[in-house]
Amino acid sequence: MFTVALAIIAYSISAVALALISIRARELYLKFKAGQPDPTRSANRKKRLSNTLYETLAHSKMLNFTGTGIAHWFVMIGFVTLLGTLVTAFVQVVNPNFSLPIIGHWVPYEIFTELIGWLTGIGIVTLIGIRQITRIVKKNKSRFFGSTSWKAYFVEAVIAVVVICVLTLRGLEGAIAQVTSWNWHYALSYPIVSYFNSLNLSMSSLEQAIQVVAAIKVSISMIWFIVIAANLTMGVAWHRFLAPFNIYFKRNPGEVTLGALPEMLSHGKPINFEDPKEDDVFGIGKAADISWKGLLDMASCTECGRCQSQCPAWHTEKPLSPKLLIMAMRDHALAKVPDDKPIVGNAISSDILWSCTTCGACVNECPVDIEHVDHIVNMRRFQVLVESEFPTELGNLFRNLEKAGNPWGANRADRDAWIAECDFPIRVVEGKLPEDVEYLFWVGCAGAFEDRAKKTTKAVAELLYMSGVTFAVLGKKETCSGDPARRAGNEFVYQILSRENIETFEEVFEGRPLGKKKVVVTCPHCFTTIGRDYKQSGYELEMVHHTQLLNQLVKEGKLKPVAKSTKSLTYHDPCYLGRHNQIYEAPRELLGATGVEITEMPRNKERSFCCGAGGARMWQEEKLGSRINLNRVDEAIATGAEEVAVGCPFCRVMISDGATARTSDVEVLDVAQALLRSVKP
Repeated sequence: MFTVALAIIAYSISAVALALISIRARELYLKFKAGQPDPTRSANRKKRLSNTLYETLAHSKMLNFTGTGIAHWFVMIGFVTLLGTLVTAFVQVVNPNFSLPIIGHWVPYEIFTELIGWLTGIGIVTLIGIRQITRIVKKNKSRFFGSTSWKAYFVEAVIAVVVICVLTLRGLEGAIAQVTSWNWHYALSYPIVSYFNSLNLSMSSLEQAIQVVAAIKVSISMIWFIVIAANLTMGVAWHRFLAPFNIYFKRNPGEVTLGALPEMLSHGKPINFEDPKEDDVFGIGKAADISWKGLLDMASCTECGRCQSQCPAWHTEKPLSPKLLIMAMRDHALAKVPDDKPIVGNAISSDILWSCTTCGACVNECPVDIEHVDHIVNMRRFQVLVESEFPTELGNLFRNLEKAGNPWGANRADRDAWIAECDFPIRVVEGKLPEDVEYLFWVGCAGAFEDRAKKTTKAVAELLYMSGVTFAVLGKKETCSGDPARRAGNEFVYQILSRENIETFEEVFEGRPLGKKKVVVTCPHCFTTIGRDYKQSGYELEMVHHTQLLNQLVKEGKLKPVAKSTKSLTYHDPCYLGRHNQIYEAPRELLGATGVEITEMPRNKERSFCCGAGGARMWQEEKLGSRINLNRVDEAIATGAEEVAVGCPFCRVMISDGATARTSDVEVLDVAQALLRSVKP
């Protein structure tokens, strides 16, 4: 009767669990399938597979948080490799002497099982400790703030109990086998074997103990399935099955999913903005507008808060947390919410949507490759193009871009006024770029109109002139790249601006192959938009950031720093140069060539803190929380550096304004200016 009772309990729970998880898994699949189509996720299958294996098995992104990453790796390995112990336990409920055929008593398998069991146990205890310490010490600044705590505690408790059962069963198995001295079969569980031997239990008692522990292990494991089946939004559990798929289908396999924004799709096809269809879907307004990949993103969220821990908006007391945003969208889309119920105004607020700087820190950190920025911009697209609901300041920005071709609304005729301030000749393109000109120098709106950015423009032009590099500018033929419009959600204005620029490029580079279509640019936002977003329109150029080109010229000896700077300096990594384009070393090498010793801020390179200007935030008032640029400036001032070097005109403005607000005498300059004073003392 004892065996029958245990079997009925364990196997009944298992039957219910497997039935429920099958039903709910199918339901989840159907929800994904009902999402908007996205055919861009199927190319490069070999690259996708290799990247998935690398990110999963090497835990490449998890190890950004080293201790947590190592602990999680063992827990993940344990979840997969300890499956054999679950199969064994299923049978041990009725036959305590059972072991797996062939490998059950194979020493390598036994040692491996015990080793992974111990390491999984240590790993889960470590993760529990990290969660608790982080919550206690950082409180509402914790990356776990806002996460659904009971779900995490439940998952952690189940893993801990299962590990205890695995090791307990090994000890009992050794006692039944009458092991009285250490041997390889029980290499890591012998202390537990010795403990059970010391109890002097009868053979029948040991067998019953195995049956009870096996039933507990089976029941707990199956209850875990029942609980997650009842909670489709329990990403902390579902991610074990969904994360590899989410990584596989990421937008850019093998790369950080940043840079260009995704093309606007409707029913799986690019929207023709010259003649849109009546049923076209413009961005994300409701759950039914989310693509299947977006739904997979949301269901995969583990609520780990790594994105939240790096978000500049969250760190400056704004309502946006990338984690909470994805959780809210997930709960809205996967729960029983009517498909036509708006997301903005229900699941999330307008303030949350417009607080994002599109810096990409969230995407960079996410261990399961959720594409937060894409979802935010897609919701902005709907708010702008369909609802016409957006911050007032953006209305001025959009009008200026349409009428004047620049965010400030400055007169187009003044776009090349900076040339008159140079005491060396600058060629302006008239029609086709002459054959003897190697580079087109894209000045950009800030570089042409903003006084501080114009200093960078003139410095770069002078350095190119001094090096003997032939270049020319477009002058009045330039117009905005479209970056602020696109990142703010106004895809219509972006399309107008990009088409105008592409037509200009086609005229300028007529007859030239790709390798001869070289464009140097000082603005990382233009660098990204022209160099990466324009490819979606079928036009490709060879883009180079000015720090890359100048660094190359120094290495080639065409520019020779002679006056070594003695000032202390720190360098601020622009988000759109660093995280979005992975350019970290060129600016540093260039600064190093001038003799300065760089004192790095604590948050640098891929974890650089945003200046607050991206995502069209440059043209919006920062009314909520503290100012992002002040947070960054405080960090720069704390290094004790006399100067802050930047490689972006937006960063230049924000950091300069922040230094002024802090009444600091720290000087803000572009990397090109630091080089120019060294080359031309």
